[in-house]
Amino acid sequence: MKTLINTKNMIFIVFLAITGVVFAGVAPEDFREKKSDEAWEKNLRKQNFQDRKIIIGVEQNILEVKAPYTAEDATVVPVSIHTKIDQTPERYIKKMHIFVDKNPLPLVGVFEFTPDSGKADLAMRIRVDTFSYVRAVAELNTGELYMAKNFVRAKGACSAPPPASMEDSKKLLGKMKMKMLGNLKYGEPNLMQVKVRHPNITGMAPLKIGSHVIPPAFYMDTFEVTYNDKPIVKALLTFSISMDPALRFFFVPRKEGVMTVKGTDTKKNVFSSTYEVKTT
Repeated sequence: MKTLINTKNMIFIVFLAITGVVFAGVAPEDFREKKSDEAWEKNLRKQNFQDRKIIIGVEQNILEVKAPYTAEDATVVPVSIHTKIDQTPERYIKKMHIFVDKNPLPLVGVFEFTPDSGKADLAMRIRVDTFSYVRAVAELNTGELYMAKNFVRAKGACSAPPPASMEDSKKLLGKMKMKMLGNLKYGEPNLMQVKVRHPNITGMAPLKIGSHVIPPAFYMDTFEVTYNDKPIVKALLTFSISMDPALRFFFVPRKEGVMTVKGTDTKKNVFSSTYEVKTT
């Protein structure tokens, strides 16, 4: 009888292995990290960069991704991209691609920069649907590609019912708050923060817990910043950006002027705001 039980147990374990069912105590510690890397290598890398060389790890000293290892709230995970080169006309980061490997829509956004950005650093709040790497790929004007990543433990952001405050975001759709962080310095990179009221609906979440009503996706899809009519940063965005998008970026003012921020969403709404930059 004991032999029969052991045989049944062995058959059950083999079944679990074949079907891909893995117990937390059996899986290696880096199991989820490997699955995220597999998703990147099998699909995302080729779809977005084909066979182009991407410099990663200790070979690159261009950028760093910072994010919490365990997210307190998967719907608003703070992520920042820190770059280590200046934006000069000769060599600068032209584009920044940001991904969450295991999100239903992995692309968070593609950001375009100019030398007038000063630095290609970014900060934002994003949705992370399951344990995954958040990765950034910087593309230089020379064509070089560099990548950094950071693993985040989170769950259920894209299918989570929205908070009650979403109704306020709908009413105040497109309203912006703009603020310069720190003292104004001409000729140097200055940090700017822009917050936009928008529900950024994923199209995957019910209106409330227990509801079967799932509204269609509705989110901010473009973001463009100019200073005195010169381009600073331009972005294509997805619903992986959290509700009420909040973005931080740098710009280099040479003199007093006006910053203009424009945005659109998937319903073709257009909204904009301006901010006067001057010494007080």
